[in-house]
Amino acid sequence: MIKRLNCYFKEMYPIIPRFLLGIIIFAEIYFIILLNYGVSSFNIGAQELIGAFTIFSFLLMLRIADDFKDYELDCKLFPKRPLPSGRVKKKDLKIFVTILIVITFILNIIFMNNIVFFLFLYIYGGLMSVWFFQKAKIQPSLPLALVTHNPVQMIMNIYIISFTCIKYHLEPLTYITVFTAFTLYFPALIWEISRKIRAPKDETEYVTYSKLFGYKKCVKFVLLITIVDIITNIILVFNLNKISIVILLLNLIWFIVDSIIFIINPNKFKFIKKVERYTYITEIVMIFTVVIYLIVGKI
Repeated sequence: MIKRLNCYFKEMYPIIPRFLLGIIIFAEIYFIILLNYGVSSFNIGAQELIGAFTIFSFLLMLRIADDFKDYELDCKLFPKRPLPSGRVKKKDLKIFVTILIVITFILNIIFMNNIVFFLFLYIYGGLMSVWFFQKAKIQPSLPLALVTHNPVQMIMNIYIISFTCIKYHLEPLTYITVFTAFTLYFPALIWEISRKIRAPKDETEYVTYSKLFGYKKCVKFVLLITIVDIITNIILVFNLNKISIVILLLNLIWFIVDSIIFIINPNKFKFIKKVERYTYITEIVMIFTVVIYLIVGKI
């Protein structure tokens, strides 16, 4: 079983990179909140590590749940993946995810201060794994799946925000917490839509947003969300680092140019690649802002 799970993790969810991602997500929101509130004395310990582990654990649970939810479709469209190919068994994943959830629950109940938000996060994730008991309606509809599933990123952000505000006795509902909740939500929304935008010649029987609404409308919608995303980011870094604002704006302009090129000639490149580049640069800038501020202060 361990060998089969190792095969699954290697291809579907590399453990070390994804755990580092959990740390980055947690740390970015954690410090953005604290720095914007003017907190300069940090009390970092086991709770922060458990919080980062919870993000890692939750995303892994969603990954496994998606493989169960899409098993029949994956057998048809992606037969070489570990689960459809039989290289890992459903029983293996069920045992592993049960142990993972139990460990995460125990750690949060014992050490964390935001149990209600943790329970809300995992209850929502559990409902997602069973299509909110409306599989027949949600599964065939991309827009409905987006509306019901994508908010989980926002809830995950709120889990981190709630922990931070409770620990440091901060006002929970301000423009800072609201915009921070959107900081990683918009990139997740942008990526989820963009990965299902294809040039007309690349469309297959796989249902995409571009097939439903046309690639031009989809790209314009992504552009609109991207502009709102940059605005929220700029507001959060405005009092921390002015250089970051310039980089964020240049990154936005670069993405707008690429989007226009794709609208004119969708065969020139894959749109998702440009979205991923935009997302990586944006998140690196946000992390850079936090790190630089912690080292040298306001720039």
